Amino acid sequence: MSSIIRYEPWSMHRELLNEFNRFFERASNQDGSSGATADWVPAVDIEEHPDRFVIYADVPGVDPQGIDITLEQGQLTLSGARERAAEQAGVEGRRVERASGRFFRRFTLPDTADGEAVSARGANGVLEVVIPKRQAAQPRRIAVTH
Repeated sequence: MSSIIRYEPWSMHRELLNEFNRFFERASNQDGSSGATADWVPAVDIEEHPDRFVIYADVPGVDPQGIDITLEQGQLTLSGARERAAEQAGVEGRRVERASGRFFRRFTLPDTADGEAVSARGANGVLEVVIPKRQAAQPRRIAVTH
């Protein structure tokens, strides 16, 4: 007797991606705040440039005007909500993969960030938050008088 085993070439890849996602969620939620208050967590890309940091957050289906961005004591917080799509009558089956409800994401800014000049804009389901860097303190020559 031989047994037939179903070969799923992407299952290992999917498991690896899920493990990475769990790792990054734990790393970004070290303060424990987002897990208790969020239904989902937007994926982000973070770039560092010579003069600024840029955070790109995937928030498809969320009105940019409804996103709350706060900066307090070096903590940048993104929060908002995505409404669940209205259910239509006559649907015989449904598979729901898109998360809905509240989202929350918090970042600790480095000391080089200029919190007074943070800006944000949303387009095509992506929130872009630009955090300029402070000008490096230049050494100052002090004259000695007698």
